Amino acid sequence: MSRSSFHVKKGDNVEVISGNFRGSSGKILQVLPKKQRVLIEGVRIIKRHLRKSQDNPQGTIAEREGPIHISNVRLIEKTEKKGRGKKETRTKKEKAK
Repeated sequence: MSRSSFHVKKGDNVEVISGNFRGSSGKILQVLPKKQRVLIEGVRIIKRHLRKSQDNPQGTIAEREGPIHISNVRLIEKTEKKGRGKKETRTKKEKAK
């Protein structure tokens, strides 16, 4: 099983560098590795008409983000890893106290 790795991951801040949405930026909500696409917060908003139902008696228009190819985005800022943190090292003088 081959596992593909990308230059961006969920939570990273990215900028769109080509296509209709060039110049816009946002946070990655989801990475779709099989299709090599990403969902970016506030970029490529798609409107979907929903028919009448019990949840929506009047019907509604739902807005959501659409996918963009991963090669069209550039990393601006990485998310910080949630690790155990650094161990504190004390000097011999501090240990003696």
